[in-house]
Amino acid sequence: MIGNLPSNNVPTENDTKLPTESGAAFSLENILGDNHDTLEHPGLKQQELDAATTAAEGWDEESASRPTAEGFCVECEDQPAQLSCKECGDDYCEVCFAAQHRKGSRKKHTVTPISGYLKRADRVRNGVSSATTGTAADDEGKRDEEDSDAELDQIATRPIAGPSMELLGAQPTIGTAVGEWFVERAKYIPLRLSLSERKYLRLLDAALQVSEYTDKIDTITFGLSKAKRIVYQIRELCAILSGLVLSADYKLGQELFTDRDFHRNAEFYQQIFELGRRHKIMNPDKMRTTYGKLIYLLQDSQSPEVKDMLSFSCVKSIRTVYSVLEQHGALDLLRDDLVSVATKEIYAEGRSRRDVQKDIKSKERAIETLASRYQREGLNQEHVRQCLYSIGDNHAFLRTNRDPCDRMIHYLKTYFHPTQAKESKHSLAIRSGKGGARLSHDHAKQYAYVLQSLTLWREILHDMFRLWSLTEQDLLSESVPYRLRDTGQGLNRVQASPKTLRMMHTILHRAQQSVGFWVGSSAIHMGDHNVPNALMFIDKYSQIYRILLPVCNTLSQIPSLSDKPALRSYIEDEFGSIDNCIREILSDFFRHGFDGSGADNFFDAGSCIDGRLTSAWNWCAQLEKKRYFPVFLLTGFIGFDGEW
Repeated sequence: MIGNLPSNNVPTENDTKLPTESGAAFSLENILGDNHDTLEHPGLKQQELDAATTAAEGWDEESASRPTAEGFCVECEDQPAQLSCKECGDDYCEVCFAAQHRKGSRKKHTVTPISGYLKRADRVRNGVSSATTGTAADDEGKRDEEDSDAELDQIATRPIAGPSMELLGAQPTIGTAVGEWFVERAKYIPLRLSLSERKYLRLLDAALQVSEYTDKIDTITFGLSKAKRIVYQIRELCAILSGLVLSADYKLGQELFTDRDFHRNAEFYQQIFELGRRHKIMNPDKMRTTYGKLIYLLQDSQSPEVKDMLSFSCVKSIRTVYSVLEQHGALDLLRDDLVSVATKEIYAEGRSRRDVQKDIKSKERAIETLASRYQREGLNQEHVRQCLYSIGDNHAFLRTNRDPCDRMIHYLKTYFHPTQAKESKHSLAIRSGKGGARLSHDHAKQYAYVLQSLTLWREILHDMFRLWSLTEQDLLSESVPYRLRDTGQGLNRVQASPKTLRMMHTILHRAQQSVGFWVGSSAIHMGDHNVPNALMFIDKYSQIYRILLPVCNTLSQIPSLSDKPALRSYIEDEFGSIDNCIREILSDFFRHGFDGSGADNFFDAGSCIDGRLTSAWNWCAQLEKKRYFPVFLLTGFIGFDGEW
């Protein structure tokens, strides 16, 4: 139980005292003392003194004359080099190579892969990528067994028999054998929080609400070197840790303030931080301001200097349904065909109350049957129910986030022809410079562009829990440091995200195969000024349903407006008919929600993978200027950040 704080006195490394220039020892006692302003990390201080450019620049600035680090992209200098251009004589990451060689004479340059990197030539040149047939060497000393490159390659090469959407990881239907579907899915489904855990979650959230960690750490201050920044990180981290223990147990909190022995409560810290991370993955709408502080705090706690001073790590693995069942030898629960009934979602729309009650009863019986069948020592019936409820939460997440993509694909195929417009005013054709568009597509090309974008979003949201797991692995990696840089949108932590990027390429490849061909760029921004790190990436794609769900709800409720004579008269006078109203909203969204607009300059956004989402957000910002905006209001629309 998380409330039982360990109290064993284990010798720590806090007694190690490193001399500094000021004469004071670089120890936890002095860092938390009153004269911390004179302290600097001696090891990092010496590195700065040895660097030739230290006197001319800050620790987080890039020198114009400093050569690119060996093995990194010459353009962004943050991503590992993956491709080498023979004519340019430079090494690039995949994103920068695609950006620099997308047109003109550079498009004909000869490119070769670096260090066994598998070059997908047709993907780099904006076509459909070929199946992955090899792996890149993993430079990290430790490999996560479940998320290794070999496993991702296996996912990428998994045969896909055709363009059917059900072949892309469809959930087994009730009455059919579930096989290994729930086993694979459960590896990334976080365990639902218990009542006692939620009490500590509120404590963590309150502590992060009042914390100013990122305000104090992620800032450029005159004279604040990297060596001195480590001191501030340790001070702020210890302040949060002390407050958490004091709030949970006043007596232990007093002892902590006296002896500064944070190692005694290491297990408590790991568990309470894991609660916040687990809750956020299951509920992307929650902790919208505090999760960023939490993950950046843990990111700093993973640095060797901070870990050496605290003598423990604040990070532990997320508790998942798979890990809990595996620990108690109950994985057969996930292979039981009854699990489909016990975790299914019950819909009430268009069904009689009798049918709904019948489904509820059958679901309850299935849950109780599985709970009694798989209970064992250490895994009681309540824990089994918690695992089943967690899988049900995953289905609810998919319905809210992924299903709007399916509904929009259905609207696209229902109201528009793939190759020609039924009416000229409802054509999906766009032209660069007209209506803010940055792309030029005829109707057929724009239809395919919208279809593949929605398909890609659907696949991303279907694997969102796996992506979130890889995101945290990249963010909290000890071997992939970040740099604080001005990206044009303020100071951001720029960090390479190799695992997340590789999984995104796998998802992109599967989406490309499902639609058959690809329109536009396949470049994925990760670790550059557009998407500085994996946190920005996962936050961006977790907002897709905020765009699509309000639009889908509005479209579904427009027919009910005709029940009122005054509203029916308004729609017929303004749009001609209910059907024309729906078609006009859809045609405008499919044109200008996917037109490459929304970037700060001409070089960003466009048709790249991330630019598609930027265009959709730009359409949302322009909605109030549309002539059909009153229709949105009449259906109950209150904004793209509201409750639906």
